[in-house]
Amino acid sequence: MAERIPIASDHAGFELKEKLRATLAEMGYEVEDVGTHSTASTDYPDYAHPLAEKVEKGEAKRGVLLCGTGLGMSYAANRHHGVRAAVVWDPEIAKFARSHNDANVLVLPARFVTEEAAVAILRNFLDTPFEGGRHATRVRKIEPENG
Repeated sequence: MAERIPIASDHAGFELKEKLRATLAEMGYEVEDVGTHSTASTDYPDYAHPLAEKVEKGEAKRGVLLCGTGLGMSYAANRHHGVRAAVVWDPEIAKFARSHNDANVLVLPARFVTEEAAVAILRNFLDTPFEGGRHATRVRKIEPENG
């Protein structure tokens, strides 16, 4: 069974989200579109929280969020226990976000990446495993109760 990847954006990320939905489907993932569904102005927390809740509850292993800078979405998503939302603007950073930090939510700054870069970032994020080892200790310390 294909891994289900929820994806969501605000109005600033809508057009790129639509392109990445198609890329995810081509890669063989089951895509769950959490919204928004147009370029009409919206509030990013209305989409970040529902997606992050899916990761927090274990309903999805990973997710993808998009907004203008990526910052607002990451702030909201990272409020959820166990969510490690990484703002990524470069394919190499996507590799490190996964391999060293075990990021489980990719956040793209839609106004600052090209479609080609976004696809490369998405592919690296999904294809790169977490290395574990010394990085696992650091990742555990992210949660306050483990620090």
